[in-house]
Amino acid sequence: MTALTWIGSLWYWFANCTGPIYLWMTSKVDDRWMVAAACLVSTLAMMLASITNAVWQLYLTQGVLSGIGTSLCWFSCMRAPQQWFNKRRGLAVGITMSASGVGGLVLNNLANGCFRTIGYRWALRIFGFFDLVFLAIAAVTCFRLNPPAKNVPIVDVQDWKNRRFIILFLIHFVGNFAFYVPSGFVPTYAEYMDMDSWIKTNLSAIMSAMMVVGKIGLGFVSDYIGRFNMAVICGIMACIAHLCVWMTATSEGSMWAFAVLYGLFGGGYIAMITAVIAEVVGVDRIDSGTGWAFFAWSWGGFAAQPVASAIIESGGGDNFTGAIM
Repeated sequence: MTALTWIGSLWYWFANCTGPIYLWMTSKVDDRWMVAAACLVSTLAMMLASITNAVWQLYLTQGVLSGIGTSLCWFSCMRAPQQWFNKRRGLAVGITMSASGVGGLVLNNLANGCFRTIGYRWALRIFGFFDLVFLAIAAVTCFRLNPPAKNVPIVDVQDWKNRRFIILFLIHFVGNFAFYVPSGFVPTYAEYMDMDSWIKTNLSAIMSAMMVVGKIGLGFVSDYIGRFNMAVICGIMACIAHLCVWMTATSEGSMWAFAVLYGLFGGGYIAMITAVIAEVVGVDRIDSGTGWAFFAWSWGGFAAQPVASAIIESGGGDNFTGAIM
């Protein structure tokens, strides 16, 4: 289990690690060319992954190469709505980030169906063609609001003079050590509890669906009650869902409850801590602030699932309570 989790962890780290230098990169090359490069690299990664024969080869293809491809387009997607919207920024960011929930809802069942019918090699090739088509559309339609800044340093450290930003950076760093654990281990926990295979498959799908609701719905509400306030509410409720619902879950109903609650408030949490970046660093420094914040975010994505897996395996493969805590 631990060896396999490193594939996703490597992908997640490389998908976010270019944050501090992305502004410098886009000052040299237009966003649409960055997304076009992402289209080619991501497609190549999936195609190469389809011909692998060992786990270490998946580290390089589906982990490193696919992660780099994602990173080339990820920050354009994250910074654009914060540039184009002000009054409805919480809703705009929520809608943008809800796409990851839609993807999880649709692709989870699609992947399982492909694995059963045509095998994993052609399944990966199909996802490679998805990358090719949809990222090509994104490259053609990617317009940024403001012209690129001039004389951008390779690494901009000006945000580190802002104490509030340092606190936000630490929140991003710590928070993601919890955020992506449920998506990876809820199906494993359902299997450990000997639940029906249909439930194992669809718990993640339901969680993804509720993340769409949470990111959009709570993002809309945050424009009225305050984005900081909503971020705190979502963080508290996500914690309660972990400790009071998942950790005590012994039935299918309690697992459904956790998937719904965590999808709603966990999704709202990630949208809100992204939406408040502009309020902390100022609209003119959104690009740099977003890059640094998601660089902090990347470390939890890199280490959280392998750490959780190691905790589970330390108890003979059943120490889920330790991982949940």
